[in-house]
Amino acid sequence: MNIITWNVNGIRAAERKGELQNLLERESPDVLLLQETKGNRDQFSDFLTTNENYEQFYSSAEKKGYAGTSLWIKKTIFSDIKDFKFLTTIPDAPNADEGRISHAQFTYNDETFDIFSIYFPNGGKSPEAWDEKLEFYEHTLNYMNELREQGHIVIVGGDMNVAHNEVDIARPKANDGKIGFHPKERNWMDRVMQAGWADAWRHLNPDSTEVYSWWTMRGGARDRNVGWRIDYFFIEQSKADRISNIEYLHDQLGSDHCPLKIVI
Repeated sequence: MNIITWNVNGIRAAERKGELQNLLERESPDVLLLQETKGNRDQFSDFLTTNENYEQFYSSAEKKGYAGTSLWIKKTIFSDIKDFKFLTTIPDAPNADEGRISHAQFTYNDETFDIFSIYFPNGGKSPEAWDEKLEFYEHTLNYMNELREQGHIVIVGGDMNVAHNEVDIARPKANDGKIGFHPKERNWMDRVMQAGWADAWRHLNPDSTEVYSWWTMRGGARDRNVGWRIDYFFIEQSKADRISNIEYLHDQLGSDHCPLKIVI
């Protein structure tokens, strides 16, 4: 199973540029997780809603042009899965009206999978938004643990909006304590690992440096590789041996984020 997560920063823009089509043609993912889709299904083209190759599911924000996530499953796989559910909330998590969660739960080859596309809050708008971000983190980890305890295989992909360690950000000293690299956010990442989850890319690439997934649009940051690694896949550490490949697709344009591909 080839799964790709990508914050597209506007799915209609990624389609208009032809970059979403390029990704699908080049990588042909079995499951595609998208964040910041920024729209409602009735605003999207047939390519984005009735694609001949994918079953497509959307979780949209009530606010027009804001946030939103999506999850696409290749039809050849979808026909073989059972007990499919598409869910758009995490129990008790805030920001329920912002379309931040696309969650597919299904049975495949006698195993129950939970695959999440999540766009975590930034938290920088206000003190209330910061508190809601930390609360969102907590409820997400609790739900991951709960599903794992039920014997499910849980795969969480998306824009986590936090760089975990100094190696995950080009300018750690300049950003120390700022939102996105705040001790409370980084501590949550520590606790995710302590709870038995793996940052899948770092798990397989413990010594890699200067690998990022987001760059500001200002000052040629991407060309200079002055970025942050804030897009991840989480998988249970005991299941990490199922990963045959994981890589950031740095050549993929169309967004201020690059996609992350995992093959399980």
